[in-house]
Amino acid sequence: MGEPQDIHVVIITGMSGAGKSVAMRSFEDMGYFCIDNLPPALLPKFIELIEESRGKMNKIALVMDLRGRDFFDSLVDAIVDLSRYKWLRAQILFLEANDMTLVQRYKEARRSHPLAPSQAPLTGIKLERSMLEKLKGYANQLIDTSNLKPLELREKIRDSFMTQAENVFTVNVLSFGFKYGLPIDADLVFDIRFLPNPHYVDTLRPRTGLEDDVASYVLKWPETKEFLEKTLDLLEFMLPYYKREGKSQLIVAIGCTGGKHRSVALSEYIGKVFAKDYHTKITHRDIEKGKG
Repeated sequence: MGEPQDIHVVIITGMSGAGKSVAMRSFEDMGYFCIDNLPPALLPKFIELIEESRGKMNKIALVMDLRGRDFFDSLVDAIVDLSRYKWLRAQILFLEANDMTLVQRYKEARRSHPLAPSQAPLTGIKLERSMLEKLKGYANQLIDTSNLKPLELREKIRDSFMTQAENVFTVNVLSFGFKYGLPIDADLVFDIRFLPNPHYVDTLRPRTGLEDDVASYVLKWPETKEFLEKTLDLLEFMLPYYKREGKSQLIVAIGCTGGKHRSVALSEYIGKVFAKDYHTKITHRDIEKGKG
């Protein structure tokens, strides 16, 4: 195997209180492997581990700030050293805010500044700004968060660091059986146990909602048609707003008793409807359970 290629590392740094925690969560949502408060002196060793992994991690975000101030002097040297790795694409995201905004944030959070724990926040802010001046000059991207809400910061980061191919909102339609428990990661859950059940039809019982005759049985009833009409209308209304809020995926769970007939058939139907406008994934959690 050759050297790993196109490994992307984003170093998130900047003023304390400027939004680095929000930034890290944004990168996590985009599929980055994230590490908070990595001591700069350990950055070269970490890069070596990435190289040895042969590209198993290809998107990494590291928060590096003055919480590790004993090591911070080595950060600029470590960043400059990254240029020797030809397979590495390193960027520095520097977050800042004006003094008034930072003081207000410290007061609202009732926190002291890490560089001046026993003094007024402004004292620590001015010291930190001076210490970071050189590093700021190395930044590939600078974002002033003074007038940004957390959601607006997330949008800026997503627009800057997510490629068009990655910027995909996925609708994950999941069938399940209530007898096996609710899916804990579902965003929306629909209970369709009120619909006629193919389990009570001898010829359909051993089969699944993936088969045409079972699906036809489930879909033929007036109550099924009315449920689909109302549910599709609701989802068509909601999905654009979920996407606007920055969600990378929405998990829509459809549940029947055993997760084998009704929920499977309706998940297939709903998933195929939204596949016209969204990246859609259909998953049947419990379809194989209870066999044998």
